[in-house]
Amino acid sequence: MSRKALYYIVFFILLAVAFYKIMTWVIPGYGNVKLPVLSRVQPFHFVNQNGDTISERETTGKVYVAEYFFTTCQSICPIMNTNLQSVYETYKNEPGFIILSHTCDPEKDSAARLKVYADSLKVNTARWWFVTGRKDSLYATARNSYLLDDPKNSLQSIDDQFIHTQFVALVDKSGHVRKIYDALKKDELQELNKDIALLLKEPVTQKKFVNNIFGN
Repeated sequence: MSRKALYYIVFFILLAVAFYKIMTWVIPGYGNVKLPVLSRVQPFHFVNQNGDTISERETTGKVYVAEYFFTTCQSICPIMNTNLQSVYETYKNEPGFIILSHTCDPEKDSAARLKVYADSLKVNTARWWFVTGRKDSLYATARNSYLLDDPKNSLQSIDDQFIHTQFVALVDKSGHVRKIYDALKKDELQELNKDIALLLKEPVTQKKFVNNIFGN
């Protein structure tokens, strides 16, 4: 190979690297693998720990992690929320991020009880919301919006249903569920932390999605 040909090869490699670097500076998220869109969060109305009504309008423009727990749980819930506290600590000063914890036991978990629970975690409830509401609405949102439970489980009486899952959903600014994580696994929580950073850079968009990962 001639010295001139080698010069051109090196030149174009450097040019490509420079172009990539410039694009990563100019376009947020450029060069990163984008997370797929799994579903869209359907309209909801719940009550938070302060007694205020929370709907999907309050989450628009925010990246958030959705989880289901109950305050009297002695098994996976304390571990999940301890693990999520590390995520909270990372993004507690980020106004575009929240954690949205839904009770799966609304008969016991009133707004007042959720307030006590939130206080026990010593978190800023402007960044970590705890909500309650009608059981059928909470469960429908878990299954049809966040994909945290198989929709087929809704065929039995609502009184006999109980969602108890360690999985959490990551939702983007447009209300799209982008990924599901096991909140009991540290490596998946590390992925969650990285993915939150990616979604915080994304603009609000409208995307197509598959609304049921459990199949038809």
